This record gives sequence, structure tokens and C-alpha cells, in this order.
Amino acid sequence: MTEQTIPQAPPVADDADAPARVSRRIGSIAESATLAVDAKAKALKAAGRPVIGFGAGEPDFPTPGYVVEAAVAACAQPANHRYTPAAGLPELRAAVAAKTARDSGLSVTPEQVLITNGGKQAVYQAFATLVDPGDEVILPAPYWTTYPEAIRLAGGVPVEVFAGEDQDYLVTVEQLEAARTPRTKALLFCSPSNPTGSVYPVEAVRAIGRWAVEHGVWVITDEIYEHLVYDGVRAASIAVEVPELADTCVVLNGVAKTYAMTGWRVGWLIGPKDVVKAATNLQSHLSSNVANVSQRAALAAVSGDLAAVDEMKVAFDRRRRTMVRMLNEIDGVVCPTPQGAFYVYPSVKGVLGRTIRGRTPQTSAELATLILEEAEVAVVPGEAFGPSGYVRLSYALGDEDLAEGVGRIQRLLAEAR
Repeated sequence: MTEQTIPQAPPVADDADAPARVSRRIGSIAESATLAVDAKAKALKAAGRPVIGFGAGEPDFPTPGYVVEAAVAACAQPANHRYTPAAGLPELRAAVAAKTARDSGLSVTPEQVLITNGGKQAVYQAFATLVDPGDEVILPAPYWTTYPEAIRLAGGVPVEVFAGEDQDYLVTVEQLEAARTPRTKALLFCSPSNPTGSVYPVEAVRAIGRWAVEHGVWVITDEIYEHLVYDGVRAASIAVEVPELADTCVVLNGVAKTYAMTGWRVGWLIGPKDVVKAATNLQSHLSSNVANVSQRAALAAVSGDLAAVDEMKVAFDRRRRTMVRMLNEIDGVVCPTPQGAFYVYPSVKGVLGRTIRGRTPQTSAELATLILEEAEVAVVPGEAFGPSGYVRLSYALGDEDLAEGVGRIQRLLAEAR
């Protein structure tokens, strides 16, 4: 693939009559665009080019020391060298239930918790457990690049509902209702949002939850960024704000973002007992238990306080304000101020169609390629998350690199004619 284009699925077969080497189900899946951009940036940097990458969605801080110490101690315990229950260590399931009550106000039992290999596996298993072939899942856009692929893998049909920068990237009940059909099974809800950083106000969360209850629509809510909010904003849990959703709501979360533990691969799925039992049955065949050392590390994390994330938020908030200011100084770029996560999602529609160094990008994918090749800065184009015309930048990197990277973009786009 080219340096910054969205990867396309490989052909299933060279001709219509030849047997497929790769199944159509898997062959239709595109590579994760965010991971592809991050890998390309790291490869170029390893080759000696001074590339600054804004693609990765992970904190640039080390995992807290007490979490690492718990993992080191766990390595020496023979019990952690063996299989453990597929649903997760009982003490971790109980700790996740306690943490959920503490942080969001949602009361669940340990039996309603399934520990997964990262939040991404929780996403896949939620859709696999709830969605039958042909079921429609309403997917607010811009969306995280994995959601539609997980829906399709389950045989479902993603139905995109787009909200642009004029709506702060937040869909309305009216838009959801317009997308609902007799085949609608579920709604994917993510607040704070990846990729936009937008946070739904409490009243909007309640309105969407009541709409879902009224029409019998399941809600799969991804709360992985629950603690990364700014400006006094609260990330309201839809399962708490609308208790009537209790029997038709699945909550996804994990330690990756809150505790800078992306590489440890521990997430979880919370839901009605029958759904969790079914998802556990799937996991028993798919991967068995999550690595026990990682589970012990996660146990230390969720059992502790939130001091680590509070420290990270100070830096994230500073970087957020710097990045929004610098991007909005660019002619043709409009960057709303995100209130959560660690991403900005500026519109670059005002830059498209203008000539920069002899090239005239017509899409955000083409513009992202131009920025990488000419400014040696990696950003993720909007095509990875929905319509063209946008780019995503993560501000989970050092202050100096952030200022230098956005400065390079400023200087390059200043040449647009």
C-alpha cells in the first residue's frame, strides 16, 4: 500500500472460478489503519528519518511502578504458570466489579464480568455474542476503525450515522431514529470518543439511552476513556443514567488507557449474566484465560487509586490546548476542542483541492500522504474513521515533539495555494 492510504482488502481469488485462498470473511477485513500508520512512522524513524508520529492511541507514560512490581511478583508464583478460568481470575473479576461501582456508579456482580485479552477482544466478543447475520448495528461516525470490522465479522451490517464538526461530532436521537429499521439490533456508543475526543453531555446520554429502551435496541458502550476528561466534564455511563438498560446493555472497558497499560492486554466485558456466560464459552475456545501475569498486574491497577491517571491528565490537558491552538492557526483547518480521550479531529476540508509543492490532494488520505512525505509527520486520515475531510492526531506524546510536529504541518500547509 502507499504510505498513508487506507489499506484495501486483498482479492479473495484471482478469477471468479478459482477457489479462494483466503476466506471471504477474513479477506474482506482491512488492516487497522491506526496501527498501520504507527508502524510506518516507526519504520521510517528506525531508518533514520526524523518522523514524528501522531497516529498511536496510547499514553506515552510508563505503567505505574506498583503495577509492574505486582507483575514481577506474579512471575515467581507457580500458580500463574498454569491455566486459570477462562472468564478471568475470580479476584480480578471481583475487583473490576468493585472498580466499576466506584468509578461509574454501576453495580454488577463478578459473574457479570469477563476478562478479555485487551479491550479490542471485548469489542469483538460483544458483537459475536449479540449479532446474528443480517442484524444491523447503528454506528455513530466518526468511529474507531475496529468497530465496523468487528460488526462485519459477526455477520452484522454497520449502519453509519455521521455527525460533523458542526455538531461537535455528537449524533442526535433524531439521527439514530432515522437510521433505525426492523433489522436494528444494537447501537455502538462511545463517550469519550475515539477518534474525536468528544464527550456526550449527560442529558444527551439519557435521551439516547431512553430511545434505545423504547425501541428494544441493545447498547454496546465503550468506556475505555472514562477517566480522560477535561474542563470539568463528566463522562456519564449510559447504563447508570438509564437503569432500564440493565438487561440490554454491554459495557466495554480495560486498563490500557487509564493506567498506560496498552501492551499488557487486559480488558473486560460487563453485561447480563447470560450474555457474559455465552461470551465466556466463546473465549474458552478462542483464547482461554488472559495471561495470568497481566491479570495480576491489572488487579493491582484497578484495586489502587487514580493518582496515575490524574498525573497523566495534567500533561494531556496541556498538550490538548497547545495542539488545538496551533491547528486552528492553519488556514483551512478547523479543530474543535475535545473534552476527552487524547485525540483531536480537525476538519481539513478547507485545505483539500489546494496545491502544495506541486500536488493537489483531493482527499484526507492524499493529504496525509503528502504530510508524511513532505513534512515527515504521520497522521491518520479521516477515511479510517468515516468520511474523508478529516485527520486524527493523538496528543499522547512529548511536548517538544508535539510542538515540532504540528509546527511542520503549519509550515507545509502555509504553502497551500
